Amino acid sequence: MPLPGKDHNDSSYQTLTRYAGMAFQFLAAIGLMVWAGYRLDGFLKWSLPLWVWVLPLIAIIGMILGVMRNSSKK
Repeated sequence: MPLPGKDHNDSSYQTLTRYAGMAFQFLAAIGLMVWAGYRLDGFLKWSLPLWVWVLPLIAIIGMILGVMRNSSKK
């Protein structure tokens, strides 16, 4: 729904929805990896929460590489 007094085009809405989708993917991936790391650390009964840190870091690196690969095609 366009805001009153603003001139919007379809490409700005497409860009907004694309970036909003990417932000949701980032949050979902990080949340899932933190949960998986927490469960894995609990299963392994380590005193150092290694997987809570490593799995989200891997997800962040993967998402950044995916964004770089997708943005270089355009």
